[in-house]
Amino acid sequence: MAFKEMFRKPKYVTIKAVPAPKWPVQETTRKELPDGLWVKCPKCGEVLFNKDLDENARVCTKCAYHFRLNARQRLALTVDDRSFEEWDQDLVTVDPLDFPGYSDKLKEARERAAMPEGVITGQGAIHGSPVVLAVNEGNFMMGSMGSVVGEKITRAVERATELRLPLVIFSTSGGARMQEGILSLYQMAKTSAALAEFSRAGLLYISVLTDPTFGGVIASYASLGDILIAEPGALIGFTGPRVLKQTMRQELPPGAQTAEFNQEHGFVDLIVERPQMRAVLARLLRYHRGGGAHGATAGV
Repeated sequence: MAFKEMFRKPKYVTIKAVPAPKWPVQETTRKELPDGLWVKCPKCGEVLFNKDLDENARVCTKCAYHFRLNARQRLALTVDDRSFEEWDQDLVTVDPLDFPGYSDKLKEARERAAMPEGVITGQGAIHGSPVVLAVNEGNFMMGSMGSVVGEKITRAVERATELRLPLVIFSTSGGARMQEGILSLYQMAKTSAALAEFSRAGLLYISVLTDPTFGGVIASYASLGDILIAEPGALIGFTGPRVLKQTMRQELPPGAQTAEFNQEHGFVDLIVERPQMRAVLARLLRYHRGGGAHGATAGV
């Protein structure tokens, strides 16, 4: 069978459009509180009042540990209130390879994350500066990149190119989604090609790396930003420390793969604490609107 003909068969269609989604609509405002009154910091053990933690952008008030956020929380902390217009909500994944148990995992992930897939894309504003955003959802199969995640990010990049708007992507991912095999790996090339066109158009791409960012995501769109920002302590690398230990029978040096380690070795430009992230992004976007992207980290 010819290679091209393989992908003409219906069973290899990996995404489809569905009617208006029925996923719970969540307002992206800063007033949302997580369930429960108290939470224990996994780093220092401090018992924190959830309201105080929420007011500090989900950062421990004692040791500055950055709790993980879902995509809606991330948007609420980043964009101006009611400025965000979501795109491509009707794209959902089908099971392209009839991978055992994959359909059930997708159903569970949709219920857990209250989202149809592992990324939100759209247009919003940060301190009045218009911007296209993509935000991974870590609760959806650890933000893994399958066909829909790659397609939505590619469409967002292409739309940003057409609108001549800057692009901000918040990455949280364990890498490519193994249940889609080579079809998920295709997304690395697809997203990278779209970003190459975006770069040729002379537009600004800010990539924000959060905990964790691994695998095919860091090997593609997450590492291609004009400016790479990381949150403190975020784990960033191609393969996680547990996998390396199992395969290489070696322990990584202390602190390896952290944001701080990556900055020390020249991979990350800035480490920005979450309460300051919105202001830093706004400053970079204002600078870009003033006509320059090169050297944009100076003085930030």
